[in-house]
Amino acid sequence: MAERRAKAAVAVAAKSDIREFVTPEGVDLGLRLGGVGERAGAFILDLLIIAGLLLVLTLVTIFLFIGVASSGGKVALQALAAIWLVGFFLLRNFYFTAFELGTRSATIGKRVMKLRVVARDGRRLSGHAVIARNAMRELEFFLPLSFLAYQSSQGLADFALSGLGLLWSGGFLLFPLFNRDHLRVGDLIAGTLVIRLPRRRLGASVLGADAPPDRYAFTDQQLAAYGEFELQKLEEVLRRQDELAMIIVARTIRARIGWVGGEDDELAFLRAYYAALCTRLERGMLFGKRRRDKHDAA
Repeated sequence: MAERRAKAAVAVAAKSDIREFVTPEGVDLGLRLGGVGERAGAFILDLLIIAGLLLVLTLVTIFLFIGVASSGGKVALQALAAIWLVGFFLLRNFYFTAFELGTRSATIGKRVMKLRVVARDGRRLSGHAVIARNAMRELEFFLPLSFLAYQSSQGLADFALSGLGLLWSGGFLLFPLFNRDHLRVGDLIAGTLVIRLPRRRLGASVLGADAPPDRYAFTDQQLAAYGEFELQKLEEVLRRQDELAMIIVARTIRARIGWVGGEDDELAFLRAYYAALCTRLERGMLFGKRRRDKHDAA
């Protein structure tokens, strides 16, 4: 009895992390939220990467300092110090923004933890949202700690100021624990979510070395739903290795063709449908029949 209750509790907890995510095509993906621990782990990995890059920047700056100091250039030393500060500011701000503006919408840390940033309304993640959520991270974390570090280096930081700085950063860091969607303040402002993606592996080519699974058999009517244009777009999705795009496309195709089979493996389904659609369109071209897109007459 106790074991059943434990399993039921785990199932309820897992279901409580699933959120409705309706794409512009009207498909509800039901994506799972990234956990607080996973997000913290990704953030720590990203901080370690930034620290490594900052160490390289520091060593380069010290090397330049030594060369300038030997020539007695005080103004040049101040200029190099300013360059180091600007470099640190740009690094910690644009590291997150640059990666999340990419096709995977995730930093290196998030990729390792299989997380991704998405828009809460189901649409494509916009540049404005990415910039907004990462600009808030400066206010939430980096700015107070940087100010505190500067004050400490000048001998001006007392116990009250240190406590206030740590309380400020700690409050923002703990904010995801106090809302059901595990949102940062930056997520609230930008309208974003951090979701967990299925752990999958893609081959180097579209169809891979093996043939598509035999369990997927499509009728001629199901294959007639799309044409050459959609086939090319499907190939792009498979080659881009974008897991969220595969989930969206697979469920969109299933909804359009009325697929009643299992939904356990989006990659296998897309590979099988791609191969079957490609075969059908090529066979039609042999008989002088072309289907340019889904709007073209079958």
